[in-house]
Amino acid sequence: MSTKNYPGIGLWKLVSYEARDEDGVITFPIGEDGIGQIAYDDKRNVSTQVANIHRHPFAAKDRLKGTPAEIKMALEGYTAYFGTYEFDMSTKTVIHHVKCSLFPNWIGTDQVRYFEFAGNRMTLRTAPMHIGGKDVIGTLVWEKIN
Repeated sequence: MSTKNYPGIGLWKLVSYEARDEDGVITFPIGEDGIGQIAYDDKRNVSTQVANIHRHPFAAKDRLKGTPAEIKMALEGYTAYFGTYEFDMSTKTVIHHVKCSLFPNWIGTDQVRYFEFAGNRMTLRTAPMHIGGKDVIGTLVWEKIN
């Protein structure tokens, strides 16, 4: 595994994010019009964020004073983490070594993504993840910004 010549180096904006469960049902974890970005640099750093643009502001103007319902919606509509990465062209995988994450269970884990590149687009597929009581595979399509 290495980082030299990784075709994903740069900044990418989210085009789409869908999750397919074991029954073939497709859902959109951050809505069909979610936003996000992922950045890979040539020093092996990765940072990614995806969000539902329809999250409601907290009634209190204090981020520590949200109601349980507001906090739940904010958390469920946003995913972010950062760390380092390595990739393997032979298996078409990139492994994100998560240093910190909004979802605490990912801290210190390796998140495997299967990549494909076509033109200025990158598709990342997750390994099966348990979300909402089901195993799902996420497919995120990204478009190169720079």
